[in-house]
Amino acid sequence: MSRRGDWLTDFRVRNTASIRLRVNGEEHALTVPSQRTLLEALRYDLGLTGSKQGCDKGDCGACTVLARPRGAPGRGEAILACITLAQDAQDLEVVTIEGLAGPGGLDPIQRAFADCGALQCGFCQPGMMLSARALLDKNPTPTLPQIQDALSGNLCRCTGYTKIYEAVQVAAGLRVPTHRAPVPSERAGPSDSKAHAVKEIVP
Repeated sequence: MSRRGDWLTDFRVRNTASIRLRVNGEEHALTVPSQRTLLEALRYDLGLTGSKQGCDKGDCGACTVLARPRGAPGRGEAILACITLAQDAQDLEVVTIEGLAGPGGLDPIQRAFADCGALQCGFCQPGMMLSARALLDKNPTPTLPQIQDALSGNLCRCTGYTKIYEAVQVAAGLRVPTHRAPVPSERAGPSDSKAHAVKEIVP
């Protein structure tokens, strides 16, 4: 092997770390680059792609997961996986959107988001739901300003947030989903059923 190859191998060995992550109740042993973020480990090493890679600088909230110290009760606090090193998450128990549903089916927050039509493209949905879940675990009956504050770190480019806030209130049992009748439209007139010959346009 060339000296350059020796140097590159040594660099890679020196800059990798053997870590253990506990995610959704399962233990994982990984060897990752030292600079690997928790988000990258979840998506590219564990295949948990529900956590989305958006801004990569902690601004959009698409990478939000829940984390708590190992052995601690509950599901934990909402953290940003894109600015958390995988090595630093070894003492945590992490819950991603894939681990939110329980044996009885969807978590109430997941059901409420679906019932309220709270999201459109779905990219921000996992982080939004996990932030909402962290809020309801801490405060089961939040006020609207408290909901808005808890979700202020999660950006959605598709909606006006109204249905998202409604979904959190529905999950908390504070209201029922708003059902609006479809806007009636006028019946379209009959189409022209005559067949027209295709004219060839010659330049």
